[in-house]
Amino acid sequence: MKSEFTPPIGRISQITGKCISLIGNDIDTDRIIPARFLKCVDFDSLGKSVFEDDRKTLKGSHAFDLKENQDSSILIVNSNFGCGSSREHAPQALIRWGIRAIIGESFADIFYSNCIAIGIPCFTLPKKSIQEIQKYNVSQSLLLEIDMKNSLAKSKDLNFNLDIKESSRKMFLSGEWDATSTLLENANLIENKFNQLPYIKFNVQLL
Repeated sequence: MKSEFTPPIGRISQITGKCISLIGNDIDTDRIIPARFLKCVDFDSLGKSVFEDDRKTLKGSHAFDLKENQDSSILIVNSNFGCGSSREHAPQALIRWGIRAIIGESFADIFYSNCIAIGIPCFTLPKKSIQEIQKYNVSQSLLLEIDMKNSLAKSKDLNFNLDIKESSRKMFLSGEWDATSTLLENANLIENKFNQLPYIKFNVQLL
């Protein structure tokens, strides 16, 4: 039973968690969260429906159903992950299941941007390194420590130099990825700007 969802906030400099491997190229957003779940009013219930159709097909043997993976938070994937529809529900479903970072060969651009916007860093590694992690993860549990500042991932037996867009790395280290927190931290600047706008003053006087 997973604990209640707590969204990430502010600066993200380190992520530590168990890995869960999902093998296959071109896993699209419709597989991550099928279209029938897009009519939800909010994202809260999406976590339990992530990979719903794939999980039904595999009848309990899907990676997201295996007991040993239930407390995992770092997803290991192959190439072009998150392709297809641009639905933001896909990363929202993953983060509500418990995923806090994704390491893969490559990502669809819009999926990548949607992940960054909600606090899921997406790192890339060469195909050989991804396969090494996935092969290791099949035989035993893998706990990774991700150092955002130095773009490193390490475990007891493995060490990798991760790739991430420099702009994304800086956003996580500064907390700027978190638009809501950034706005709240700069409330005084927003109020000052509001008071400087002549058309705002004019409209208020008319009211």
